[in-house]
Amino acid sequence: MRVVIARCSVDYQGALEAHLPLATRLLMVKADGSVLIHSDGGSYKPLNWMAPPCSMTELEPDELEVQEGVRSVWLVQHAKRDDFLRIRLHEVLSDSSHDLGIDPGLVKDGVESQLQALLAEHIGTLGDGWTLLRREYMTAIGPVDILCKDGDGATVAVEIKRRGEIDGVEQLTRYLELLNRDPHLAPVTGVFAAQVIKPQARVLATDRGIRCVTLDYEALRGRDDAESRLF
Repeated sequence: MRVVIARCSVDYQGALEAHLPLATRLLMVKADGSVLIHSDGGSYKPLNWMAPPCSMTELEPDELEVQEGVRSVWLVQHAKRDDFLRIRLHEVLSDSSHDLGIDPGLVKDGVESQLQALLAEHIGTLGDGWTLLRREYMTAIGPVDILCKDGDGATVAVEIKRRGEIDGVEQLTRYLELLNRDPHLAPVTGVFAAQVIKPQARVLATDRGIRCVTLDYEALRGRDDAESRLF
């Protein structure tokens, strides 16, 4: 990655035209060819950019640009469209390149698969005497996250989400309709489990006879005992 801090102006031409007047900005040229122009504000979003496939050429400024104080020009051209950026550099304050290597990608803590594994391991969280039948119980319309038995031996289907919304309740409803057609499983009730459950989802689940359970991820991991907290 090439990282340049420079006083520059930028013109974009393509589906529309846009101009960034002269100011000090951060220019990033990534290994995939993308070029991003950032200010010292506006959070993570660049002021302008060119996504790959594209190519960048460093040019000498024309006569008018020289008179305006431009020292070099970056021409960034998209490979499949007529879009281009013309970046005029007046003063380069910093210019460095770094090999970042291959990025392993974002590993999210507390994703649904982890919640599923933890709840399956601690199925007693849902009630005394509960037992696990199977994770990822396959049906004709997709896998049920957890199939288990409650303390009375009745079958329960559990749908797990990080954030419980109406779509998740609808998904569990479809599973329950299908599972209850199987005489070896019926009657099957449902549990909608999530770290956070939206009020609308909770109302819909309750109306359909589905129990809602809020999961404490840290407690499931054994890092936090909710019963021992003062607050």
